[in-house]
Amino acid sequence: MARIVDAVKRLVIGRALPSEGLQETLLPKRLALPIFASDPLSSVAYATQEILLVLTLGGLAYLHLTSWVAMAVVGLMAVVVLSYRQVVHAYPSGGGSYEVVATNLGPSAGLVVAASLLVDYVMTVAVSVASGVDNIISAIPSVNEYRTVMAVAFVALLAAINLRGTRESGRAFAAPTYLFIAGVLIMCATGLFRWLVGDAPVAESAAYGITPEPGDTNLAGFALLMLGLRAFSSGCTALTGVEAISNGVPAFRKPKSRNAASTMTAMGLIAVVMFSGITALAMISDVHITDDTCRLTGFTGDCATTPQRTVIAQLAAAIFGGEHSFGFFFIQAATALVLVLAANTAFNGFPLLSSILAQHRYLPRQLHTRGDRLAYSNGIVALAVVAGALLWAFHASVTNLIHLYILGVFTSFTLSQTGMVRHWNRALRTETDPAQRRRHRTARVINGVGAFVTGLVLVIVLITKFTEGAYLAVIAAVVLWVNMRAIRRHYDRTAAELAVAEPAEELALPARVHAIVLVSKIHKPTLRALAYARACRPDTLEALTVDVDRDETKALQTAWDTFDMQVPLKTLASPYREITRPVVGYVRSLNRASPRDIVSVFIPEYVVGHWWENGLHNQSALWLKSRLLFTPGVMVISVPWQLSSSQLRPHRPTRRAPGSVRRGEPNPVLRAGVGAATGKPEAGREKPPRPGDPR
Repeated sequence: MARIVDAVKRLVIGRALPSEGLQETLLPKRLALPIFASDPLSSVAYATQEILLVLTLGGLAYLHLTSWVAMAVVGLMAVVVLSYRQVVHAYPSGGGSYEVVATNLGPSAGLVVAASLLVDYVMTVAVSVASGVDNIISAIPSVNEYRTVMAVAFVALLAAINLRGTRESGRAFAAPTYLFIAGVLIMCATGLFRWLVGDAPVAESAAYGITPEPGDTNLAGFALLMLGLRAFSSGCTALTGVEAISNGVPAFRKPKSRNAASTMTAMGLIAVVMFSGITALAMISDVHITDDTCRLTGFTGDCATTPQRTVIAQLAAAIFGGEHSFGFFFIQAATALVLVLAANTAFNGFPLLSSILAQHRYLPRQLHTRGDRLAYSNGIVALAVVAGALLWAFHASVTNLIHLYILGVFTSFTLSQTGMVRHWNRALRTETDPAQRRRHRTARVINGVGAFVTGLVLVIVLITKFTEGAYLAVIAAVVLWVNMRAIRRHYDRTAAELAVAEPAEELALPARVHAIVLVSKIHKPTLRALAYARACRPDTLEALTVDVDRDETKALQTAWDTFDMQVPLKTLASPYREITRPVVGYVRSLNRASPRDIVSVFIPEYVVGHWWENGLHNQSALWLKSRLLFTPGVMVISVPWQLSSSQLRPHRPTRRAPGSVRRGEPNPVLRAGVGAATGKPEAGREKPPRPGDPR
């Protein structure tokens, strides 16, 4: 079984890499862009659609607001990109928003950002994958019933690819991302060219009317303002993942900060161009879309079961000549693929951030451990499990998931820009060079504007999305924040408890060592445990058995005397046929009688070769061990006895580690083959014990 598991692991993940190979996993800009920017680049596929879905709540009367909302989103994108360029240069260690806020606003505020980002990374995976599945369904409507299964399967696939390492995932995702960028730019250029020459594309939904939602007709004043703000907050999904580059600076090649800043600029320009082009084409081609197709007038399908095509699918069909054209299928395939792969931004950001938090003792230390391929495997698996569960719970519905989205990222935006303002204020107090002071003031203005604008958007998002599901994201972030503080308190208490004040006092030898060997019957494991206990040379040694069955106990005592074991056998009474309670009580009585003494309990245990044998052996020993481990002043020693099934179990020799020849280390494969080739045990290896040998 273990060999099968290991073979599957190697097939999925690949050969383990040495720690010295970490430098080889650093990314050039061409691979860093699809890895860290696939989320904001792919968000343009549904950001325009989210704006239209909100504006059509009032029917078709308010679609003229689309251009104004889109311009506000573009302006916000420019501010955020410029602001995070400052973060990349000022804090290149990879902490991103968390490090900025924790350093300048305090640890509690830093944890607010960390909790918000971790929740948002989970939502990035869920929304991206669900949106990708939506585009697949737009091209192949018959697979709609398999929506949830497809989404969860895509998450599992993404996790497997990322477990192979950052560089490998970048190579896998680079081509789809660049194909998507090229396809969208070609579609936008073709559509705008047709519009300029008087042959404007017409969407399949242009002839549909939309019945307004009750209460959303003839809006004016505050109600109209709220509709516009709600559309703006939905369109801000185009900004998700912008901060991922600032979290991943250590993964770039040198010069890290400059390469990361250049990649962020390229990402911002490409995203703005694509978002602007899609929005302009949606208005030119009169796309009419709603999340409830039964509100459409003129819709020919069954509104209860037939979903409406996505905005980008309608544009591709209108521009390239219908739903059977090559251009349509290319755009749909590239969009679906890049939306699914957009979750890779989170699969890089979440493990990196959780690793930093684990290093700071706010999350379990296992999240700071690199796996076989030098990726933070535990963080990748944790993200996949939570995102998969979320997709299953919400049936992979973008409409239901989108309301939980973007709240965390704007919390991060606002606090990080505020922290950067304080950073520049601190720098200006000590800087004397006039040129540097001018640069610091310029950067402070950029970050100040970013803090104000993103803070305003955060308020808008809270107001417009809180009752629609965003409260779940708030609750999740609060729970995570509380848990991280509790984990830190636990680690701090543990560190204080384990700290050594006087080494000499801690190294003082116990007054005496009492050794106890647990005995159920006289057999080879018992003899080995007795021999090992005697070899440890304790001050006192006794065998201990529990009188569960009077006849068996009497037979054991008789055999003990017959073999002249030279170790006294003590029998504990157990009127209720318990084993654990009498043994633990006796051991504790010894400890209470002599607190400065150590009691060593030797427990014989079987080593089995098949998983199913574990249920047939060692159950009493395991339960007894678990109780004794909580007893102060007691050392529990397991004395293994290998059953024949464990000796017949095949063991695959390990591969030679890199540099082993240079260091003069022997080849484990050759060593493992000595006995098999010659029929003799290899030198220095102990022969198995003969029958009756007390070893």
